Amino acid sequence: MKPSESFEQKSDAEMSGDVVVQLMQLFDQNSIDVVVDGGWSVDALLGEQTRSHQDLDIALQHKDVPKLRALLEARGYKDVPRDDTRDCNFVMGDDKGREVDFHSYTFDAHGKIVFGVEYPFDSLTGTGSIHGYPVKCISAEWMVKFHTGYKLDEKAS
Repeated sequence: MKPSESFEQKSDAEMSGDVVVQLMQLFDQNSIDVVVDGGWSVDALLGEQTRSHQDLDIALQHKDVPKLRALLEARGYKDVPRDDTRDCNFVMGDDKGREVDFHSYTFDAHGKIVFGVEYPFDSLTGTGSIHGYPVKCISAEWMVKFHTGYKLDEKAS
């Protein structure tokens, strides 16, 4: 896609940039520190949407999960059953099929993971924007490291 072209949403199930911005504003307004991960993190680093997304992957401190869960439940999101669901990794979805994939963690005072998804501390330091809205995201360096050695899938093309 050329930079001058805009990305069009193809179905209701897609997590549009507008919805992502609304969610990020909701998290910010409620003082929940969220780091964008996954495909939207790549797009945030690039400053433009490069493909469609069904979900929004987020990394957050585990202590904030109950508050964030309540905010999403109030907006019609419910747990999406999956085989890999854990306290620190689960999915909530709305009635349009849009999903938020939670990846939570707890660091000790020295920046070492003591619970949850094992993010390196400095991987959570990236910044970018989604539809012009500034967001925290996985750093470019760690995005490359996280995906090195993986076979490209259909979503990556």
